[in-house]
Amino acid sequence: MSAIKRLESAIPAMVQFRAPAPREVRWEVLREELGVELPSDFRALAEAYPELVFEDFLCLGLPRPGEELSYVAVHRQAAEILDVWREEGDAAGYVPYPEPGGLLLWAWSYSGDYFYWRTWSAFPDDWSVVVMGANGDWSEYAIGVVDFLAALYRKDFTIPGMPRNWPGDDPDVVAV
Repeated sequence: MSAIKRLESAIPAMVQFRAPAPREVRWEVLREELGVELPSDFRALAEAYPELVFEDFLCLGLPRPGEELSYVAVHRQAAEILDVWREEGDAAGYVPYPEPGGLLLWAWSYSGDYFYWRTWSAFPDDWSVVVMGANGDWSEYAIGVVDFLAALYRKDFTIPGMPRNWPGDDPDVVAV
């Protein structure tokens, strides 16, 4: 079973938003502007789905075809925020991308939590997931984004600092 199928199994409500054909994100624009190729599981997810919000909490920031530069702008702003946290001693030793091993944003919550890749490898499919909770908890998971979300919504683990009732048993999903 593919990673996307595992995610859809964990969150059946998202399937209604699956595109009938690849969305045709201009990956070459993102690669040129970000300076790196994004992981293949994320690219596959972005070709299949629009930006999604889970349980009015987690916003999965997927690039929109034709709006790739807006996607890049969000990441640059997130890097600036992380740099301020680092200067204030609140980044737990993490650094923003494009510094070596830097964090690159892929999702956020409406409560101020941030979900990143840690770009430690030259091979993006090896990158780990790092979560910064709004209360300052940092945690890292050696897993790709799509499998991370599937495992999270199957309740295989919990993330320190997240709301106790999240994720829910029957998560609703909205396309943005």
